Amino acid sequence: MELVEELIQKRERHNAEAERHKRSRDKLNDDTRSWVARRDELNAQAREFLEIANNHRTRRDELNEEVKEAKAQRDIWNKKVNELAEKLARKKREKMPKGGPSIGQLKKRLKALEFQQMTSVLKTDKEKVLIEAIAELQAEVKEKEAQLEKDEEVKNLMHEASEAREKAEHNHSMVGKLAEAAQKEHDAMAEIYEKSDAIRKEADKAQENFIKCKLQADEEHQKHIETIKQVHDFDKMLSGLRQRKVTVSTQSEKKTVREEAEDIYERFKRGEKLSTEDLMALQKSGYI
Repeated sequence: MELVEELIQKRERHNAEAERHKRSRDKLNDDTRSWVARRDELNAQAREFLEIANNHRTRRDELNEEVKEAKAQRDIWNKKVNELAEKLARKKREKMPKGGPSIGQLKKRLKALEFQQMTSVLKTDKEKVLIEAIAELQAEVKEKEAQLEKDEEVKNLMHEASEAREKAEHNHSMVGKLAEAAQKEHDAMAEIYEKSDAIRKEADKAQENFIKCKLQADEEHQKHIETIKQVHDFDKMLSGLRQRKVTVSTQSEKKTVREEAEDIYERFKRGEKLSTEDLMALQKSGYI
């Protein structure tokens, strides 16, 4: 009886333990599904940011190519400006009226006088004379340049030089604008790559938690299975004990009937009178 009670108690404890493992397994499986969903969500975000960053990189590379082209064009037109400036200077020397100082000589004198005016402390009358000299030189330079500019060849060269200068300045301006735009695309790309990397790290952590929960869930499931097997083993033992108890009880009953029949039979042999119950007991035991 004590053995049966002990087995029943152990069965109940193992059954309760099996239920605990089952609940823990189910909870961990729920967590596993949550981590999988979180991982997939983060990976999707990371891919989206990566695509955006790649678009910025592509645009940056395109702009850098445009910068190279603008620099090349700027250098071409700067070279053209220098060539035309030299050509224009030669043409002016050719077309310069003969006699008297050249425009270059006049400008050299003018520059010297202007320097003297800025660096010297002069009396009023001397300064007045200096200012008048500067004004005369400026007027003479202007007049000679006006005469030169009336020449068709000089005029054409000046026009070409002006156009070349405008194109050189335009391409130089484009270099700055395109370089600035390329830098903005680069900065945006770097920032978004950084965000993508941060999200990817979160996704990796979610993957680690998924694996951890999955392993724990598998472990709890295995423990549940093992404990349930132990519960079934206890059920088998209890069933065996109950069957044995029935068998022992039946055997004990048969033994009692047999002993009673032997006693009646001995009385019969001694010549004692048997009752109907006695005869039925002998019949039941197999004596008659």
